[in-house]
Amino acid sequence: MDIDDNLPRRKDDLLRQLASQDLDPLSVEELEERITALEAEIVRAKTRMERAVNHRASADALFKR
Repeated sequence: MDIDDNLPRRKDDLLRQLASQDLDPLSVEELEERITALEAEIVRAKTRMERAVNHRASADALFKR
C-alpha cells in the first residue's frame, strides 16, 4: 500500500471528470481522437511506472534490502 492511498482524492480529480464526461455529443472522429490521446497517456503512465519500479529495484540492490 502506497502512502498516497490513505489521502483523500482531490475534488478536482481529473480521472473522475474524464470518466464521467458525456460521450454522446462527440462524433466518431472526436471519439477516435480521444481514444488515441488516451492510449498515448497509457503508454506514458506505463513508462513512468516502469522507471519507478526499476529505480526502486536499483535502490534496493544498492542498499541490499
